[in-house]
Amino acid sequence: MKYVSTRGGMNPLEFSDILLEGLAPDGGLAVPERIPQVSAQTLESWRALPYHALATEVLSLFVTDIDRATLAAMTEAAYCKSSFKTEAIVPVQPLYDGMSLLSLSEGPTLAFKDMAMQFLGQVFPHVLKQRGTTLNILGATSGDTGSAAEYAMRGKDAVAVFMLSPHGRMSAFQRAQMYSLQDANIHNIAVKGVFDEAQDVVKALAGDLPFKSKYRLGAVNSINWARIAAQVVYYFHGWLRSTSGPGQEVSFTVPSGNFGNILAGHIARSMGVPIRRLVLATNENNVLEEFFRTGIYRPRAAAQTFATSSPSMDISRASNFERFVFDLVGRDAERVAGLWRELSREGFFDLSSMKPELERRYGFVAGCSTHQDRLATIRAVHTRTGVLIDPHTADGVKVAADFVEPGIPMLVLETALPAKFSEVIEQALGMPAPLPPGLENIESLPQRFTVLPCDVASVRAYLTEHAST
Repeated sequence: MKYVSTRGGMNPLEFSDILLEGLAPDGGLAVPERIPQVSAQTLESWRALPYHALATEVLSLFVTDIDRATLAAMTEAAYCKSSFKTEAIVPVQPLYDGMSLLSLSEGPTLAFKDMAMQFLGQVFPHVLKQRGTTLNILGATSGDTGSAAEYAMRGKDAVAVFMLSPHGRMSAFQRAQMYSLQDANIHNIAVKGVFDEAQDVVKALAGDLPFKSKYRLGAVNSINWARIAAQVVYYFHGWLRSTSGPGQEVSFTVPSGNFGNILAGHIARSMGVPIRRLVLATNENNVLEEFFRTGIYRPRAAAQTFATSSPSMDISRASNFERFVFDLVGRDAERVAGLWRELSREGFFDLSSMKPELERRYGFVAGCSTHQDRLATIRAVHTRTGVLIDPHTADGVKVAADFVEPGIPMLVLETALPAKFSEVIEQALGMPAPLPPGLENIESLPQRFTVLPCDVASVRAYLTEHAST
């Protein structure tokens, strides 16, 4: 399997090459030259596999330059009982009215980002050791990517992490998870801006090819294809655990900010998983919902990006959306490059003529949720089932309810454990979310982070001074 850029300016590369590159040299994103296909017969043969073995099967279709035995050892190390709180790794938890939770928050940082990051924590050191080099990972987080990346990479040889986060815009628990890490290879940078602005800084530095090469910059944000590939696995897993035979359809609802999580569902559906609908759920920052409703993509400026009670989705420019548009326009890289030039020039692009294909061909529908919806949904789920959900998952449950169809299981992807957003839980239920054992005092631990202006020059200077060489 080789990889090309969504904008056409990159020679085909192996998986290990794009793993270390992050953003493509032309500013686009790496995508497989072709989407591998999985037959119904093969799907059935995977029914009894434990999660790590299923991950080996799916990832081996995308990772062809690492031998299978090595890949299997990586997935077994990544998805093990010592890192996840359950042997199932990703349990399916029934709710009501045809909905279930795909429980993705059993990992070390209590969020779905662990599902990919634990694999990256295995594959990065392997490739770096093979090549005798080091890597400085530069990323931006709206809350959960940062801690998942840092916990996966902390103390790893040859890897340093520089994670930008929006100063004052994460929950207290999210800040504590990241900033309390004292490992020398972890650098937390709180920038005075919103996530989209932090992401722009990351993209600008990744697009400065001489700087990127000199300091060996890589990415763990979902612009890194390895993140998407690892997330594809749990769509296969969810389908296998929710059906009993070939061809049965399942729908997935995905709380979405940067479009990476639901893009993995699009890839799984394209590979042959019988997915009826991919339901995109947003909060008040509903740029993506607007696109799937109108066919017009119009990101908002930082000043128009709301600070909400589901903060990990406070994003107005979704990096991974480009990968879906690449498929939508027939994998025409020249047209994608033109659309992003138009976006830069005009502030939007219009694909409304293709709107009928969004659901008919790709299964996408969308809805949005508000603060009051979140509180009501948290209360309803808790009252009816005793299950406590976080505000992002509540956005998903609220939107999913409008798209449930008789006889078709609806799996809502869990975003994080509610302990990460206890302030919202207290608003909804009048009591704080319980903290997992061992994390009761996390918010009182010493925190180590640097506050910087949200601009390229400041972050460049910090990297120059602290990068691993």
